[in-house]
Amino acid sequence: MKIAFVGKGGSGKTTLSSLFIRHLAATAAPVVAVDADINQHLGAALGLDEAEAADLPAMGERLGLIKDYLRGSNPRIASADTMIKTTPPGEGSRLLRVCESNPVYEACARTVELDGGAVRLMVTGPFTDADLGVACYHSKTGAVELCLNHLVDGPGEYVVVDMTAGSDSFASGMFTRFDITFLVAEPTRKGVSVYRQYKEYARDFGVALKVVGNKVQGQDDLDFLRAEVGEDLLVTVGHSDWVRSMEKGCPPRFELLEDVNHRALRTLRSAADGTYALRDWESYTRQMVHFHLKNAGSWGNERTGTDLAAQVDPGFVLGEGVVATA
Repeated sequence: MKIAFVGKGGSGKTTLSSLFIRHLAATAAPVVAVDADINQHLGAALGLDEAEAADLPAMGERLGLIKDYLRGSNPRIASADTMIKTTPPGEGSRLLRVCESNPVYEACARTVELDGGAVRLMVTGPFTDADLGVACYHSKTGAVELCLNHLVDGPGEYVVVDMTAGSDSFASGMFTRFDITFLVAEPTRKGVSVYRQYKEYARDFGVALKVVGNKVQGQDDLDFLRAEVGEDLLVTVGHSDWVRSMEKGCPPRFELLEDVNHRALRTLRSAADGTYALRDWESYTRQMVHFHLKNAGSWGNERTGTDLAAQVDPGFVLGEGVVATA
């Protein structure tokens, strides 16, 4: 299952995504965790110290390797230089699987040991002063989108992405790459403003969207969220002494997380697992092609000097039964 955590800055989405990742790891589920936020905090939330987090390999700096591997022997892609973030797979492309070993994971992923299991962690890399006026951060998150476009995952496998804050993911088609999106919202007007933006786009593209109310302190907060988001409100989370200790760098054993928060995490997992039966690989592939053609026409063809529409393999449908190129 491919799962996104989104929300405005400060909403607590990184904290909640890290708790969800810990919950999955504690059950020995295979997990690939991806920090796609402009502010890279997921590693620290998973227990890495500052030096360890800074030493994580950045996907954005290894984009050439990622493109070259995923291109495989696809005859429609002349070179890695002609691939953009929305380039779809086709016959001859290499695909990624959650549990396998491959050069992309070897170069970009690191194993993080948790007190109930382990996960693969990948990061886009931080937005630095050198990027200002030179490159858009979307060029870094593009590495994530490209990998998601070539990823085949099955039931009981999880890819959890901590997305960039706000509605920046709508700058490309990455918001359609997930089985379910959990939007973390505080019980304030600003807290639900991102929800309204997401809801509009989600409706147009069939994106499964559920709201996680965070920092909910009483019935008034709960009533506010219910009035603002209605049936999309899946679960709420309040104060946590465990989280406070984690934020100080000394989390207790994960099993000591408050029971109410363990129940909330189980609710999130049930919601994610429930979307598997609704998965439509043909629709997923069509959306991929839609955004690729849109990007090709608006900037990709000019930037690469290539007709990127020719990269689309009209007979190819991504799915669990597809055999990847060795």
